[in-house]
Amino acid sequence: MGPKSMQLNSSKINQIADPEIGVIHDSKTIADATKIISEINVSDLMVINSEHEFIGTLSEGDLIRAAIPTYEEVENLGEATLKQAFKLFIDNGNKYASEPFLHLIITDPITLSPDDELLTAATIMVQKQIRRLPVVSDGKFVGSVSRADLCQALFLPH
Repeated sequence: MGPKSMQLNSSKINQIADPEIGVIHDSKTIADATKIISEINVSDLMVINSEHEFIGTLSEGDLIRAAIPTYEEVENLGEATLKQAFKLFIDNGNKYASEPFLHLIITDPITLSPDDELLTAATIMVQKQIRRLPVVSDGKFVGSVSRADLCQALFLPH
């Protein structure tokens, strides 16, 4: 898990990229993604296929947006109350839970290479307000790097 037990002897991303945290296969459902996000407390999942190719990212925000009622859905309720709109939100979540999530993923996110500098990752994450970035080499998923990984690498004794 990240750099906790490793000695940082390079300024390259491959020193801290974690190949296991927050990974989901593209064949899973919205409920599967939600379970992983909740269990390991990450905000973004790295989506891969059966050949370990990187497909894209899926965020908790993407999942929440899928269940938010559209204006038309709320309008169809007529004189809807906030309680009725909330019920629609919950119903949408239940309805979509068993569906695939592929239509929700970002298929062209910013990615890092294993040879990128830690400073590059830090700059991108801070400027773009990104919490976790995928590390990809020749289309294959290598790992991901989070802000916490960077903090551990920079501020904890090695």
